[in-house]
Amino acid sequence: MHRLLLIDDDEHLAPPLAAYLRRFDFALQSALRPSDGLALLAGGGFDAVILDVMLPEMDGFEVCRRIRQSAAPFHDIPVLMLTARGELSDRVVGLELGADDYLPKPFEPRELAARLQTILRRARPAAVAGPVDTTVLQFDGLRIDTARREVQRQGRPVELTGTEFELLLMLAREPQRVFSRDQILNHLRGREADLYTRAVDLLVSRLRRKLEPLDCIKTLRNAGYALALGRESA
Repeated sequence: MHRLLLIDDDEHLAPPLAAYLRRFDFALQSALRPSDGLALLAGGGFDAVILDVMLPEMDGFEVCRRIRQSAAPFHDIPVLMLTARGELSDRVVGLELGADDYLPKPFEPRELAARLQTILRRARPAAVAGPVDTTVLQFDGLRIDTARREVQRQGRPVELTGTEFELLLMLAREPQRVFSRDQILNHLRGREADLYTRAVDLLVSRLRRKLEPLDCIKTLRNAGYALALGRESA
């Protein structure tokens, strides 16, 4: 059973949501205040975070930023943000900060369950998809261990979210091949249509920053993205 942490100041949301999510083998624990949620998260044991934007103490964007800037073990935990009224600006900011997905309020619990299943598959595909891939992909300055889901840039580890790792792996399996935004979204089981272009661009931008000073992801105008590195023997 996957353990979920809900950080939302609506005290009436957690009990019925927890009862519903148990149907999908999710165990939900909740915190009404960000400080309490971050303390629970630091204790470990959670598989994903459901994070509201509108919160006391600090907003959900700041909470997401602190999660991504934290030390192991929870800096790369999947984060699904709940955005008020489905505002485009909220979704864009959440993606820029490293959220894995978003869901506008009010939402259908079944859609929340489906999105959680998706981001957890991305974060831990080996547990769902069968045999573990033991391939090591080696490039000039970049090493990707698919079994351990570890990335090294010029010999130093790079911390990636599950979505960022899946994007890099997609590009690295076929270096020099140009993938369109639609292909990337389909592979990642993407976002809503009204944000598809921005979502991919933000994800690529985040990945590029983490791989600096390597300049290895090229953009082809009106075509898509490709990994501009040649494969080396592992």
